[in-house]
Amino acid sequence: MPDRRRRDRNTPAAQPQQTEAAQLTQQLLDAGYTKRHVAQILGRDPSLVSQFFTKGKGAAFVPALRRALEAMHTGAATTPEELHAVVDTLVQRRTTATGRNARVRAKNVVGDTHRSSLARAGKQHIASGASRLRPVIAGQAEVGGRVAFTVRAKRSAFVYDAGSPDDSPGLRRGVVQRADGTEERSYGAGLGPGQAGLDATEWKGRVDAAGGDVAAAVKAWLVSTHRLAPDAVITHLEVRGWRPAGRT
Repeated sequence: MPDRRRRDRNTPAAQPQQTEAAQLTQQLLDAGYTKRHVAQILGRDPSLVSQFFTKGKGAAFVPALRRALEAMHTGAATTPEELHAVVDTLVQRRTTATGRNARVRAKNVVGDTHRSSLARAGKQHIASGASRLRPVIAGQAEVGGRVAFTVRAKRSAFVYDAGSPDDSPGLRRGVVQRADGTEERSYGAGLGPGQAGLDATEWKGRVDAAGGDVAAAVKAWLVSTHRLAPDAVITHLEVRGWRPAGRT
């Protein structure tokens, strides 16, 4: 009589289908990062990253993983520290036992402004001129670097539908919709290999013309290119800058 137990032991077990978080993480692993690096990028424990593969977890980190891969491919950020700064706003805050957001300390400006740097500002700081954003553009202009922006405003304030190539190349991968009716859209990071980013020198000129107000310069550009309504209010703005590979 056939030994069914032996046959069952020799039959390979069906592999569970990988979640999107696991697939995106695998792309980072294939690029040379480790699971510990991915955990550092997300600001989480390495054991959680392993559970993306073993337990199907990680759905909440998909937007951050997408942003990390985008930044890596464009050269906007390469080290785990730089990638963590790029995705930090997309990672959901941890909560305490009472359900409140855990306190997390983070710098508003990170990196070497002549290599890779990032700054972000909220509505209150934008209203006062968002001065912390200006050094990113100025530093990259000195070395012929590139910049990209992530703009958050009311969904209805954007002229084009989310994902429209007339709005920003890269389609929906640069769009994050929020529960409060606002939407984040990225500009300058999805133009194709060797073309990613906006010229920092040109943008320094735009910012200087706006009296040093980066948010005003970004809004003026979006309005003039018919991407944003003139009465729109930018609630959050992130500026990323980097020096293209090969430049010293």
